[in-house]
Amino acid sequence: MKRPATTAAAAGATRSSKRRRVTVGSTEHYEEVSRLGAGNYGAVVKARHRVTGQTVAIKRLSTAASDSGEDPALEASLHEACGDHPFIVGFHGLARDPATSRLCLVTECVDGPGTLHDYLHRRRGWPPLPEHTVRAVMWQLLAAAERMQGSGVIHRDLKPENVLISGDHRSVKICDFGLAMSASDAPPYEQAGTLAYKAPEMMLEMPAYDARVDAWSLGCVMAVIIGNGTPPFQGGADDEDGQLRAIFDVLGVPDGATWPEFSSTLFATKVLPELEVVNWKNRLREVFPEAVLSQQGFEVLDGLLTCNPGKRLTAGAALKHPWFAKVDALELPRKDEVASALPVKMARTAYARRKMQCV
Repeated sequence: MKRPATTAAAAGATRSSKRRRVTVGSTEHYEEVSRLGAGNYGAVVKARHRVTGQTVAIKRLSTAASDSGEDPALEASLHEACGDHPFIVGFHGLARDPATSRLCLVTECVDGPGTLHDYLHRRRGWPPLPEHTVRAVMWQLLAAAERMQGSGVIHRDLKPENVLISGDHRSVKICDFGLAMSASDAPPYEQAGTLAYKAPEMMLEMPAYDARVDAWSLGCVMAVIIGNGTPPFQGGADDEDGQLRAIFDVLGVPDGATWPEFSSTLFATKVLPELEVVNWKNRLREVFPEAVLSQQGFEVLDGLLTCNPGKRLTAGAALKHPWFAKVDALELPRKDEVASALPVKMARTAYARRKMQCV
């Protein structure tokens, strides 16, 4: 059963009205240097403070984003609540644009190769990143997620496009709190985020969810990194039901033992009976065989990509897994290089073949 798309305004309707006092300056204090990115939300520019010379990033919302209910003051409040953290883009304050009277967000400017999405896109066709690099990236992202959870913030839009890579290629930083909400808000909650990274409980329109929707999203991000940019759940889904089918094609349809609450959802009662083929088996290990991911690494991935949120790993629990007992310093390769080791090439071939068999 196809559901109507959730608008930004609807998503914003359940976002917290509790706001921290945030410093407000003026964009006149900054000189624009270059444009970093643009989209439906507006644009992000690199700017320099005219007095101090400090380089920052300024996010300006578009008219459409403002009209749809996006609130820079609320975004600023939730972003600031996370405090200083090495793997979260730093928050500097708000600045009002005198020309439009709109508030803009001023954040740390991460001078690097761009987003994790951009980085993986440039590596398409090359051997995947080694597991120790995947582990280092995930340790940083999960540490940031643990901080957000401890600060009572649910990001709701974690994806490679919202992960920036530092200039020295040694750290990744979560950015864009435009769809974040406070964990203290009372349910029911609306859907928010990007379809390919939405948690099942959100798409099933369960009235309440928590920070484990971010843990699911990071599980998807981990799978994308291992797959060199390939999403774990494919099938051309353009709505929630299609995405749920793609998830269950890999993880299996939940039953009374794995997720009791699932049986009362609209998907289970209306959509599932109409499907000609239903997969009840979890085939995630077939998609990510041991040639691609060690047993301990798979346990983390499997724990994050657990449909039942009550059984899913939280960010904090994931960080305590033995896979993270020894984490190497992150050093993302600066150039795409063809690995000379035959086992790596074989692992990539095995991954590609398994992926084709399980889609």
